[in-house]
Amino acid sequence: MKPNRPVNFLLFITDQHRADHLGAYGNRVVATPHLDKLAAGGWRAGNMHVATPICMPNRASLMTGRYPSTHGARHNGIALSLRSRTFVDMLRLAGWRTGVVGKLHLQNMTDIPPSWPVRAEDRLALEAVTPDTSGRYDQENRRAWLERDDYDLSYPYYGFQQADLVDDHSDQPHGHYRYWLRRNHPEVESLIGFEAAIATPEYELTRIRQAWRTRVPEELYPTAYIADRTIEKLQEYGRGDSPFFLQCSFPDPHHPFTPPGRYWDMYRPEEMELPESFHAGHSPAPHVAWLREQRDSGKAVRNTPAIFACNERETREALALNYGSISNIDHHIGRVLEALEQSGQAENTLVIFTSDHGDYLGDHQLMLKGPIHYRGLTRVPFIWRDGARTTGGSASDALVSTIDIAPSILARAGVQPYNGMQGHDLAAVMSGQAAGVRDALMIEEEGQRVILGFDRRIRCRTLLAENHRLTIYDGAGWGELYDLRHDPHELQNLWDEPQSAQVRARLLEALSREMLSNIDTSPYPTALA
Repeated sequence: MKPNRPVNFLLFITDQHRADHLGAYGNRVVATPHLDKLAAGGWRAGNMHVATPICMPNRASLMTGRYPSTHGARHNGIALSLRSRTFVDMLRLAGWRTGVVGKLHLQNMTDIPPSWPVRAEDRLALEAVTPDTSGRYDQENRRAWLERDDYDLSYPYYGFQQADLVDDHSDQPHGHYRYWLRRNHPEVESLIGFEAAIATPEYELTRIRQAWRTRVPEELYPTAYIADRTIEKLQEYGRGDSPFFLQCSFPDPHHPFTPPGRYWDMYRPEEMELPESFHAGHSPAPHVAWLREQRDSGKAVRNTPAIFACNERETREALALNYGSISNIDHHIGRVLEALEQSGQAENTLVIFTSDHGDYLGDHQLMLKGPIHYRGLTRVPFIWRDGARTTGGSASDALVSTIDIAPSILARAGVQPYNGMQGHDLAAVMSGQAAGVRDALMIEEEGQRVILGFDRRIRCRTLLAENHRLTIYDGAGWGELYDLRHDPHELQNLWDEPQSAQVRARLLEALSREMLSNIDTSPYPTALA
């Protein structure tokens, strides 16, 4: 440890990883010894929820400390404005070296032209914070990366001075990973993907291309590459005089499920227990009933990234393969943390672990993700271990959000937050000096498609407060209301129950006030009319 050096940051992010799929969160099946040890030496949030359960907008919320309705990347396909202020930019300007290894997904990865972000910051000259990089909103385009060997990001990229990009999922990401694979192991590229996979006719998920047994070796799989490059960055940054912020972002355990090598059959589908809600005798909400009807009538589309109703076998397979991916990630996080210890920087490095959203994985007979805000989807792990400040093994059930990560990091770094941040510094909660930073937590969702029996694209808002979850949908005369203390699996919808009328009215008022308080006020006009 170098004397008087500001704190370093190492942020781990997984993709589509629900909170209860870690040993530290009570899971008795999945093996995550390294993350469990990290939690035992730090602070764990038991009630961390996403700003929105969609990848691009929630990652943008993590970067900005702002809700999707204010930073503008409201759903996948809308890029985060290149003029947006991010906490990584603020660290960079304050002298931190900033780098990322792995998935970013702050811009569209497909050939579909992006929906242009039109925010207040786009109309202002903020070059002093984030230089204008010629308006490039194609920097994560999959086809461009795969068809060329010299494609790259324009740096700094949302604050990152360096990047080893590993975008997309399963065994087939693009970015710097594929460049490295072509240069060093050209024979392996032909082993990537569903068509090259090892046959597994016993798996139903392989028939719908939601899983395949990859031929890519464990040591060359994207998860291993990301850990290897992160270790190299730690060694490089540790030799310098500047503090660093390093983000290590794994595309797994997101579907399609392709855990490599021994991790494919580390867990047996036959031994997986179905979720408590799978066979619960209750009448589901209309959108869940619609999905089940599609399945039961043979109309369900199950080979896309969209939510679908699943059967028992698919659920057990998904759980087993998801656990395999998580154990693979845990193994490599252990390697990175060991390298951090060996570098002599552990005492001066704050380590964070979280995810961008969860996955139903059989909850209520649902698979993947969608605009139905069950806790398996919105609740994510969050572990904070500060090498210089002891919080060993502590935890809290305070309501915290993805938008709280940016202000908490800036506060710990001693860097002034910027105007427009909507999250809170969690320091007082983590130290035990405060019970919480809010009484109610809002979750947003802006859909892209007309699905689930709705007559318009789905727009919904959720409020978590008073140990309840309330959700309203644009254009729908019904809603959802669950008493999470007495009904933790969200089985009994109390929306129309007379005895719940008062709490429903109270929470609807609280949601309206929460939505009002989070309308963007940054920046105010410079002069009044």
